[in-house]
Amino acid sequence: MTTDVNKTITPDSGNPRHIAIIMDGNGRWAQRRMMPRVMGHRAGVKTVRKVVEYCAEQKIEVLSLFAFSSENWRRPKGEVNTLMELFMATLQSEVDKLDENDIRLRIIGEKTAFSDKLQAKIADAEAQTRDNKGLTLVIAANYGGRWDITQAFRQITAKIAAGELQADDLTEELIGQHLSTADLPEPDLFIRSGGEQRVSNFLLWQLAYTEFYFTPALWPDFDQALLADAIDSFKRRQRRFGHTGEQVIKKS
Repeated sequence: MTTDVNKTITPDSGNPRHIAIIMDGNGRWAQRRMMPRVMGHRAGVKTVRKVVEYCAEQKIEVLSLFAFSSENWRRPKGEVNTLMELFMATLQSEVDKLDENDIRLRIIGEKTAFSDKLQAKIADAEAQTRDNKGLTLVIAANYGGRWDITQAFRQITAKIAAGELQADDLTEELIGQHLSTADLPEPDLFIRSGGEQRVSNFLLWQLAYTEFYFTPALWPDFDQALLADAIDSFKRRQRRFGHTGEQVIKKS
């Protein structure tokens, strides 16, 4: 992946090619309703369905959702176990629907930390939808941006040690080619629900030129109208990629 303007150009509709979302606020949504936190996560799955449907309708190329970070293992064991069970159940119930709607599913992250059963389910879901040509749905699970960059460097240094690459070959483009999203356009629009304003170790390398949008809406309350608002905000922005505003206007 590169940061060349031509690599991040948006479609004629003005819609972003790639939207990345941190789905924050499930637990707080449940707690405000005097419900167990798990109920918020279950409600959040319903929001995922709506957002995926809307992105597919709008011809968005890629939708990346931060489902479970490498830091989330620090949460109470009961909540982590419930999240894993919900992840498994959602894969089982949703993959056929994704396939029917020509949506390709990708899971990125350190998958070896998951149970053998969950790893097999992930592999089956990815294989079933691999050849689909519509929206690419990327689920980041046990993912961290620093992990992603680290594993890229491990691959590169192994190739240097094997004589396949030279140290002088190391460039931004080469690093990008070894990230878990190497075959995808970089995110144009990053959205975080729940009121927090940070990236929380999500797609750190890939977000270098991304437009940010924060909303106080908790994830279970995030709907298609709020997503449309975020996309409209994106369309009103001038993306300069280091150029002046006048240069961008001349190129358009």
